[in-house]
Amino acid sequence: MWFEIQGLPAVSIASSEFAEAAEVQRKALGMDGARYVLVDHPIQDATDDEMRGKANAVLEQVIEALTV
Repeated sequence: MWFEIQGLPAVSIASSEFAEAAEVQRKALGMDGARYVLVDHPIQDATDDEMRGKANAVLEQVIEALTV
């Protein structure tokens, strides 16, 4: 959120488990236009290869969010 406040394009990335929390935080901070992307849960015990797969799965969404 700091980057957004500074006027720099940013996108938060969170686990899908925290979708509701991400939305609540965005609204609580008064940043309805802040962008975020959700990756498949769980991530805590994911291997490096699994994390790369999760990241690759949302890469286009992150790029889109940064260039809107």
